[in-house]
Formats: sequence, structure tokens, C-alpha cells
Amino acid sequence: MITKIIKTPVTPDSIEDLKVGDRIEIHGKIFTGRDAALPKLIKSIKNGEKLIDIKGSAIMHTAVSDAGISPTTSNKEEIEESIPYLSKEGVKVHIGKGNLSEETIKALDKWGSIFVVTPPAAALLTSKVISRRVAAFEEEGMEAIYELDVDGLPGIVAVAHGKSIY
Repeated sequence: MITKIIKTPVTPDSIEDLKVGDRIEIHGKIFTGRDAALPKLIKSIKNGEKLIDIKGSAIMHTAVSDAGISPTTSNKEEIEESIPYLSKEGVKVHIGKGNLSEETIKALDKWGSIFVVTPPAAALLTSKVISRRVAAFEEEGMEAIYELDVDGLPGIVAVAHGKSIY
């Protein structure tokens, strides 16, 4: 199976041919976020604040610590509820693990975004991180939103064009 290369910022045409089950590698800048930070990010966007530029971005559902990165479950309420809104606002790739609801799958399709699962293997994923910096909500510690520069972060397309791998 061929591994498809996705570079950030993600353009709609770079993901339009992806299918459920496709293997990908992500290269470039991605953001992280999970339970604590994603609701705060949505609130800041709704308040007109421009903390980070999410147009064409990828967001991985993870915390960032000295131990590395590894995906958290994306169907936790605070995380899954963020996916439709962030897709509408420009996030093209959501990265995590777990099954998403039919409602979220429809929203991803409506806004031209995809969901990618990645192995919960911190050593592998962390080895793909070139650099990191806190981008927003530093007070959240390891759950702050980080900007990571990644080179070949692996994943499998789990949701695309209204279809799910689950």
C-alpha cells in the first residue's frame, strides 16, 4: 500500500482523493489540543480572538510532555464536540483515535475535513517531532495548544467523505 504525503497547510484538493483506509504521513506544522484547550479555543474564536491560524491546519488530540505525544480518545465529549466547529472554521485534518458519531462524520463531510487515526505509540510519534512551542493557553500546561513541526507523522484515514473505517 502506498503512503500518501500530506503537507500543511492542507489544501482541499490535497485531501479530496483520500479514502478511508489510506495510509498517510503529515509533514509541516500541526497543532495539538484536547479536553482542556479545545473548548477554550472555540470560545476564543467565537469572541473574535485570533490566537492561532487554523485555516488548512491539522490538530492532533494529544497532550505534549517530556514523555512525548500520543493520541487521546477523540470521542470524549469536549473533543468530539469541537470537531464540527473547528472544521467549519478551517481545520482540515483531525488526528486522534476512536470511533466518531454519525453526526460528527456528517459534519466532517460537510466542511471538507477528515479524521485520521494514529498509533498510540509515543516513541514513534515523538520521533517525528522536529520542534514544539506553546501556541495558546500556556496555563493549561501539557494540555496547552502546541504548534509542532512534524516530519512524517503517520496515520490512517478513518473518516473521509461521509464514510468511516469503524
